[in-house]
Parts: sequence; structure tokens; C-alpha cells
Amino acid sequence: MIILGVDPGIAIVGIGIIEYSGNKFNVLNYRAITTTTKNTLPERLEIIYDELNDIINLYKPDAFALEELFFNQNVKTAITVGQARGIAVLTAQKNKIPIYEYTPLQVKQAVVGYGRADKKQVQQMVKVLLNLKEIPKPDDVADALAIAICHAHTNNMSNFFMMR
Repeated sequence: MIILGVDPGIAIVGIGIIEYSGNKFNVLNYRAITTTTKNTLPERLEIIYDELNDIINLYKPDAFALEELFFNQNVKTAITVGQARGIAVLTAQKNKIPIYEYTPLQVKQAVVGYGRADKKQVQQMVKVLLNLKEIPKPDDVADALAIAICHAHTNNMSNFFMMR
């Protein structure tokens, strides 16, 4: 199974593509889609859509996994991140990829074994589980890989929410 993990944002979208077979991980790619404030918001959303669509067309994932949106104290930031997240979900939907959503607690539990793990613990486990030489940077990319690992480790269909 090929899993596309996505950590959505407006400036940085973390992308992690893994193959999970026989309880073994194979990292296919990971990277960040970046946008700048030099572009308008619609242009930034288009960049995210186009690059994510290219990644989907290249890797043909079987599952699209992302973290549930949490409310940020900065309302303007929360709204723009929500728009970027909507673009990501729309891109997966237009490509007919099943979309799965996980809470931060579920991601930490699946990757570290402890739902209250800190960011460094999650990053270190991503490195170990995927047999990487170093922790992926920026943090959004490590988060996207953690989300993909979470999906791979979720064996019981009732443990995740499939968006429809």
C-alpha cells in the first residue's frame, strides 16, 4: 500500500510518501511544498494544488492521510491553513483517493506508543522506523511522514475516520 501523508499549511505543506507492505516501510519520497507571501493567497493555493496533484499522479497513492485541523489562537492563520487543507483534501478527492484523518494523539500513539509524546520524540521515531540517516526537515515533512506511519499502523478500520 502506498500512503501519502500530508501536513497542510499555507507556507509549507509537508509531504511524506511511504510504501507499507508486510509490516515493512519503504520511503518513496518526502519533501515540502512551499509558497511565499510574494504570491497572492489564490496563487499560493494553486501552487499547493498543482504540486500535490503532480505528486499524486507520480506515486498513485492508495491512501491520503492528514492530521485533523486544530484551532490556532491566531484566527487569520487558522483560516488560511484551513484553506490550504481544503485544497489538499480536494486534490485527493478529485483523484479518487480515500482520505483518512487522524488526531495528533492518534499520530503520536501510532508512532511513539505514547499519545503525549513531544515533537522531538515523534521525529526521532520517524527517523528510526523509516531507517533514515537524519530527521527530515523541515518539521512539517517529519510530521507528514508520521501521519503516513500512523495510517500504516492503524489496523482496525474503526480506529480512523474516513472522510466522505
